[in-house]
Amino acid sequence: MSPVDVVLVDDHLMFRTGVRASLDDRVNVVGEAASVDDAVRVVRELRPPVVLLDVHLPGGDGGGGAEVIRTCADLLGETRFLALSVSDAAEDVVAVIRAGARGYVTKAISGPDLSDAVQRVASGDAVFSPRLAGFVLDSFGTSAGDVAIADDEMDRLSAREREVMRLIARGYSYREVAGELFISIKTVETHVSAVLRKLQLSSRHELTRWAAARRLL
Repeated sequence: MSPVDVVLVDDHLMFRTGVRASLDDRVNVVGEAASVDDAVRVVRELRPPVVLLDVHLPGGDGGGGAEVIRTCADLLGETRFLALSVSDAAEDVVAVIRAGARGYVTKAISGPDLSDAVQRVASGDAVFSPRLAGFVLDSFGTSAGDVAIADDEMDRLSAREREVMRLIARGYSYREVAGELFISIKTVETHVSAVLRKLQLSSRHELTRWAAARRLL
């Protein structure tokens, strides 16, 4: 895959330097910013496919990363925002997702997994660190009709496919699923393809919503 151009927004220079060094050749950092005002200016100037955005930033009206996204709302069709924060608080996750971010990962993520997350967000997927997706789904809610589960839907999946489905729906990367279940990444990919096919879904994002509606997370 071609490298994805990214603007990196964080108010700590040492952290930005570390992120640059951790990302692999699938990601190309084309700009940086350390405040709300600088972020808005750089994003508007460069219009990158992806912005890696800290949640807590100085400047602006005090709204942090969510304020950056709202101010650049007219660019959301061409630029996607991926929150990268030390915080895993529900209010922080929900605030940036409501503003328009396509995902949220914590700073505990590895360089390769962050590069993978950038690629996925650039392609239109939604990406969350494990256990964070539930905050978003709980916030946005599901309708009563969505909760009704047809037993035959789950019956289509093997026991292993159900395990993989739950982890993927919670936001685990393929590598994390492989480590959790002691199987290869290739095997994970095979199971995910089978799950999406059997459930007639087209993406991980749809799978997360499907699982959440049925209280399977």
